[in-house]
Amino acid sequence: MKFSCLQDNLSKGLAIVSRAVATRAPLPITQNILLEVDDSKIKITATNLEIAISTSVPGKTENEGSLTVPARMFTDFINSLPSGDQVDISGTGENNSIEINCGKFKGRISGTIADEFPPIPVVDDENSFTVSGADLKKSLERVVIAAATEDSRPVLTGVKMDLGDGEITLATADGFRLAVDKVKVNSNGNAISTDLIIPARTMQEVQRLIPEVDSEIKFSVTEISNQVLFSFDNTQLTSQLVQGQFPDYSKLIPDSHTTQSVVNREEFLQAARAASIFARDGSGIVKLIFDPSSSGAVNIFSSAEEIGDLENQIQAKIEGEEARIAFNSKFLIDVLTVIKSKDIVFECASPSSPGVFQEYSENSNDNTYTHVVMPMFVQW
Repeated sequence: MKFSCLQDNLSKGLAIVSRAVATRAPLPITQNILLEVDDSKIKITATNLEIAISTSVPGKTENEGSLTVPARMFTDFINSLPSGDQVDISGTGENNSIEINCGKFKGRISGTIADEFPPIPVVDDENSFTVSGADLKKSLERVVIAAATEDSRPVLTGVKMDLGDGEITLATADGFRLAVDKVKVNSNGNAISTDLIIPARTMQEVQRLIPEVDSEIKFSVTEISNQVLFSFDNTQLTSQLVQGQFPDYSKLIPDSHTTQSVVNREEFLQAARAASIFARDGSGIVKLIFDPSSSGAVNIFSSAEEIGDLENQIQAKIEGEEARIAFNSKFLIDVLTVIKSKDIVFECASPSSPGVFQEYSENSNDNTYTHVVMPMFVQW
């Protein structure tokens, strides 16, 4: 194995795959990265057995070959080399080691044979569809926040994906809130199972990698339907799927309301952030009263026992009855942050019923995102 590339390109490739390197490794080999030189390509791969990331690095290849080397040492050494300089890497033929030369720097790192590295599946073109990277990134930003972070119910740590009618529906729930969004697909995906739960951690990595490319993303599932693959221009991410039955999220979205409000998002978010300061010492509770009288207003309250309290008011367009409802301040701020429209639509039926947040649009069919938050029970 022998190849040359710029330090910047190699460092960037290592940064892409580094998040898949195992930190607590049941298999020591997963603390290594796989270097492959084949067919004029320089490929780097890392895996922790749950997720694998591979990327190609531009450079000049001389001899084909493959080897794994300790990820941390190799990455730290490459990052310490001068930016813009050429890095020459070659196998020494002794103890499965590589020699690294860059200007006055010369290093040698021992590795292991590539056969010991876990096999990485490849994208099946016949069982895939493509989606806009920008659209998928936007959707992931809006749904991943509602995924559970504790493993008590593993299915809730994932993102449910349903495919149909030329679009995919992404849904997450953590028992306190639910986020649902839709993204159009750009090719036929009839061969793909529509019952997939992808780990939220995987989708966060996909979201992180999307800015690195400016193209569509190919999505596919392995034949035995236990792994999902995302393919970018020069990068591939593979992940295990979450096994289990995701809740029927369509039944968790209220189909009626007694109060509907249209509120300026920035004003609402600013008021919620101010209220959260006092709510920190008050179980995180923010109380909202939607008053349809006069010109319409949302009254916002929070308090810290024996320390202080806050009362604020913002204008809103409110239809229906007066509504009183309380939310966890973090959940309220989260949804107001990920929605990017100028105004938001909020609907509720009672203090004990879920609140529904959506983007405001003149054409309701343009709105694909729904965020449901369970209320907190308080004394009014």
